[in-house]
Amino acid sequence: MEPLDLTPDMLLRAYAIGVFPMAEDRDDPDLFWIDPRMRGVIPLDGFHIPKRLRKTLRSNRYRVTFDRDFEGVMDGCAEATDRRPRTWINDKILTLYTALFRMNHAHSVEVWDNGRLIGGLYGVTLGGAYFGESMFSRERDASKIALCHLVARLTFAGYRLLDTQFVTKHLQNFGAQEVPRSDYRARLSEALNHDVDFFTSYSDGEMLRYLDSMD
Repeated sequence: MEPLDLTPDMLLRAYAIGVFPMAEDRDDPDLFWIDPRMRGVIPLDGFHIPKRLRKTLRSNRYRVTFDRDFEGVMDGCAEATDRRPRTWINDKILTLYTALFRMNHAHSVEVWDNGRLIGGLYGVTLGGAYFGESMFSRERDASKIALCHLVARLTFAGYRLLDTQFVTKHLQNFGAQEVPRSDYRARLSEALNHDVDFFTSYSDGEMLRYLDSMD
């Protein structure tokens, strides 16, 4: 495949038809289109919260914010770790998705411990679809907490699709499943027809009731 020379508008058009870019490596300057035959999704009405994590969420030990430090989250996702020595987020990805954030087409979730960013995730939004890109943890459960708060926000806002691109064992614990490309594109088309507000507000009480409703 030929390397891509992308703009933010081109990137949004790509997401609208079900494809996304990745780099081979953090230090590789080139991007390539990805269009998986089997696509990862988390059904918002089938989200599962493990029992132990539910207790952590109820403890309110960590502070969770949205869009407070988008670039910090991207930097965290791009970090090499012992468990993840290679990442696909290169400088072009950082530049493009920061531009989407400024256009209100990308959003992040941050998890804080006494003012220190310990985990989070980011993704792209179009219509009623949220395309999860990457997540990271510097402390146990931090990315899982971010995911739970993301799903709550998407649910209250009326989103129709949470795209995870691929399915990992980690995401399977939350109800992630693979669907064929044709099925995914039908779900995407339906989701794009909905105009939603990512920052639809909800109370702490509503959040707790939402957690209780998850099996």
